[in-house]
Amino acid sequence: MSDALTLPAEARERAGKGASRALRREGRVPAVVYGGNEEPLTIHVEAKELVRQLGTGHFMNSIVMIEIGGKTLRTLPKDVAFHPVSDRPLHADFLRLAKDATVEVAVPVVFINEEASPGLKKGGVLNIVRHELELVCDAARIPSEINIDVTGLEVGDSIHISHVTLPDGSQSAITDRDFTIATIVAPSALKRAEGAAAASGEGESEEEEQSED
Repeated sequence: MSDALTLPAEARERAGKGASRALRREGRVPAVVYGGNEEPLTIHVEAKELVRQLGTGHFMNSIVMIEIGGKTLRTLPKDVAFHPVSDRPLHADFLRLAKDATVEVAVPVVFINEEASPGLKKGGVLNIVRHELELVCDAARIPSEINIDVTGLEVGDSIHISHVTLPDGSQSAITDRDFTIATIVAPSALKRAEGAAAASGEGESEEEEQSED
């Protein structure tokens, strides 16, 4: 399960672009907490601490306890905007969570026991279609990752969501189809697929150029 993170914050007294720029010059990041049938709360957090927590790799699917004015708000990060050049955080959005809330999150997929896959041992390639799964989870039980065991899989085998045992309190956000997460393919098949995709892209570019002419 993802561990809860703690993020100290202060209330924003002024809104607007000018006030936000002033905060960023002081090493702070403007943010807002919304949801929970309450008015949005405008806050700012320390840029260095936000960057550190983003660096954990699981910030976006962790409960973040925002400490402000002697109170603690239970939230889930929903969006972080970054500067297009420096990549520093410019703004963050947090969703206020009720005690029994359910949330939709993107959880990373980790493939295990690759050495126990005959297909991979023969030189096959694990072609990952989805690196993350969109899950609906109990807010108190958000998994940090989903392990998928490839033991016994051969070249040509596929892994679908129906093959994955999700943790208690979690279910797939996509329910209308048994989508593919990964396949084991022969190296030659992967190269052909990549070549076909590249050729298709070139063809589309040529058609676009002709249409522009």
